[in-house]
Amino acid sequence: MAAVKPPKTTPAKAPGLPVGLYAAQCEECFKWRLISSQEEYEDIRSRLIEEPFTCHRKTDTSCEDPPDIDYDTTRTWVIDKPNLPKTPKGFKRRLVLRRNFSKLDAYYVTPTGKTVRSSTKMIAFVEANPQYKDIPLSDFSFAVPKVMEETVPESILKSGFSSCKRSKKTKDESVDIDGR
Repeated sequence: MAAVKPPKTTPAKAPGLPVGLYAAQCEECFKWRLISSQEEYEDIRSRLIEEPFTCHRKTDTSCEDPPDIDYDTTRTWVIDKPNLPKTPKGFKRRLVLRRNFSKLDAYYVTPTGKTVRSSTKMIAFVEANPQYKDIPLSDFSFAVPKVMEETVPESILKSGFSSCKRSKKTKDESVDIDGR
């Protein structure tokens, strides 16, 4: 799961908000544990079904310890899908919350610095850059986490938040989008 902490007011021309924190929920005690990096988070998420996250995966942490972070409305939370592939080496996956909080957009930044916004554009990039042809295209997922509506700021809800109803809620992982 990830969380974004939005500003107190969202200007009409505000850019999207990047993911600020990564967290995973322990399968045994259901406490949220902060994950130190996007890379570590993606590793956990990529194997979540085969290896459910538990507190003991974090050094010096057990289910007896208090949660690292509480799922609450101090930030906007989004729930990620389990078992998405890890971002290929040299690439960077970016998730950006739309300014109306309706959903996130997924982008990849390539080793050349180019931003890729769709599977079609990724195919074109790989075809134009044969040094990346050995990377399976299935390693690039443009699936995005679901925004948890109950954590969207009230001011956004009143101004016409429209959630995407197509997604199903899963409890396993989330992203904390930082800054309120």
